[in-house]
Amino acid sequence: MAWRLQVVLSWVLAVVLGSVHGHVRRQWGEQVPRESRPHSVTITEFGAVGDGRTLNTLPFQNAVFYARSFADKGGAQLYVPKGRWLTGSFNLTSHLTLFLEKDAIIMGAEESSQWPIVEPLPSYGQGLDLPGPRHRSLINGYNLTDVVITGNNGLIDGQGSVWWNWLRSHELNHSRPHLVEFLYSEEIVISNLTFLNSPAWSIHPMYCSNVKVHNVTIKTLLDAPLTDGIVPDSCLNVCIEDSTISVSHEAISVKSGWDKYGISIGRPTSDIHISRVDLQASSGAALAFGSEMSGGISCIHADHLRIHGSDKGFSFKTTPDRGGYIKEVVISDVEIDGIRVAIEFIGNLSSHPDDDFDPSELPVIDQITLKNMVGTNISVAGVLSGIDGDPFTAICLSNLSFSITDSAHSSPWSCSNVSGYSESVFPEPCSELYAPFSNSSICFSLPSYSALAVA
Repeated sequence: MAWRLQVVLSWVLAVVLGSVHGHVRRQWGEQVPRESRPHSVTITEFGAVGDGRTLNTLPFQNAVFYARSFADKGGAQLYVPKGRWLTGSFNLTSHLTLFLEKDAIIMGAEESSQWPIVEPLPSYGQGLDLPGPRHRSLINGYNLTDVVITGNNGLIDGQGSVWWNWLRSHELNHSRPHLVEFLYSEEIVISNLTFLNSPAWSIHPMYCSNVKVHNVTIKTLLDAPLTDGIVPDSCLNVCIEDSTISVSHEAISVKSGWDKYGISIGRPTSDIHISRVDLQASSGAALAFGSEMSGGISCIHADHLRIHGSDKGFSFKTTPDRGGYIKEVVISDVEIDGIRVAIEFIGNLSSHPDDDFDPSELPVIDQITLKNMVGTNISVAGVLSGIDGDPFTAICLSNLSFSITDSAHSSPWSCSNVSGYSESVFPEPCSELYAPFSNSSICFSLPSYSALAVA
């Protein structure tokens, strides 16, 4: 083919065995370079026109179909050159690299008919916005292995404003689509790209394992409704590094299913590493857990974060009827500026996909560690509100210093139905968190994640 690009990509799949509270885990290890694909095709070879007006859905579909023939021959690269490539929804295939050149823009079509209707996700029971089916995402992968979406700083633009307007005016017939979504897939790399204005979430891996997202920029307008950045959902072994995310709702949101649907599917989210990311969430949390967490969330480590211009820094969310758990979370080495609430734990979010939920399914929030944080221009240090009869436990705070600028609040901390431990925290936290570390052996007990950093 005319285009032969020597693209060196990183994929990290080393298995390191360790034990955390009885769980055996796999971790990201040393960087392993992946050779370029032995075969390459260009989207223009399939009739695509990059003028920003011609619809290229069929060329993308045909190019991926052709690339599939090389799956057992080392895979193929689909090269997208400079241009504005308008398209509707299309699927990827295994052993494929989708490469966007500098100044290449994949643009989502603004007609809803170009985003097919699909069934709701099994562990949610309904779409994001409405009961029933949902629109398929712009770029999709289903039951795939070894897929790379990368480039030379190319751009994927969901042109989401039309969807946001439909949501605001209650004109949606089905739930909004995401920008990139993988289901039941493994060995996924997303890197060196910018993602703009997703109709809903920008990157959504679900029921996936071994996912690496690095060197990406994600942006939406800061008043866009319910637009999240990266949402690892019922996934195992996910690494998010060296990226910038600025959205309206939640920059990174860790999830695992909703009520009975998430409980019955039973696929937890575990072994997630987040490092060296810049986060902004104008109306939500920079880093959120839940509230859809019925499949369970555990073994999460986030470090070296910069959080600014957000409503909340960290949010742990659930409700009494949700079931599931959020546990074994360590967040460290964080700079915060311009936040309303630095730390939030909330146990009374009463949203449900339907009325068939079990009030006896109580969630567990336990062993959450936050340490080594400095914050300025913060209105409230923390609001920690557990569940009556089901308190949140082992919340550990260490070496936190928050500069509170809003004197209207009577106290920088508010706590109920929680317990935990604290050391070197300013302002002084609630009495529920006064217990010294000497009374606990479970704070900060996750192993070092230094091996997770990619060289």
